[in-house]
Amino acid sequence: QVQLVESGGGLVQPGGSLRLSCEASGFTLDYYHIGWFRQAPGKEREGVSCISTSDGSTLYADSVKGRFTISRDNAKNTVYLQMNSLKPEDTAAYYCATGVDYYCSDSFNEFYVNYWGQGTQVTVSS
Repeated sequence: QVQLVESGGGLVQPGGSLRLSCEASGFTLDYYHIGWFRQAPGKEREGVSCISTSDGSTLYADSVKGRFTISRDNAKNTVYLQMNSLKPEDTAAYYCATGVDYYCSDSFNEFYVNYWGQGTQVTVSS
């Protein structure tokens, strides 16, 4: 059974850091492109970052570029999202996602997502 489990969310002050983890089970993560999405209350879900499988290339939304870093540890079947210099507008539920036909691109390709994690809440507030 394909499963993605996020962890690492929490409450942090503006300017702080968090590292989110996305652990996969039921499949070998290194064969898949992986995306991170987020959804704030009252807003549409948006792509944040993604990482490809072949060359490990990465993409970021303009709003997080230079502050967030996505990486993968294939030995642990886990993808990470390091979030630095957090801002109140980063407050959202964060989800990792993938799919058989999912690929990392500028549009983050939510249409091709088949598998979602349960989400982890990130709250940035003083």
